[in-house]
Amino acid sequence: MASKKTLKIREKREKRVRGKLTGTLERPRLSVFRSDKHIYAQVVNDAEGTTIAAASTLSKELAGKLKGIKKVDVAKEVGKLIAAHL
Repeated sequence: MASKKTLKIREKREKRVRGKLTGTLERPRLSVFRSDKHIYAQVVNDAEGTTIAAASTLSKELAGKLKGIKKVDVAKEVGKLIAAHL
């Protein structure tokens, strides 16, 4: 479990970034969350409040491919998967 300080820092960062960036249908916002074990990405249309596409290392498409691969390469695979969903 993350400490309260870590969670508070994350919340401050999210508020700061969300205050500057908004996603529209023409140019949606890419939201990325990286935990110690997994990476999650989603494309968000803030005007409607909907998620257009989402991908993560827990996706069925990536389940068998990720053993023994570096984190950077795993992130690239998640990026390719979310691009394919668009």
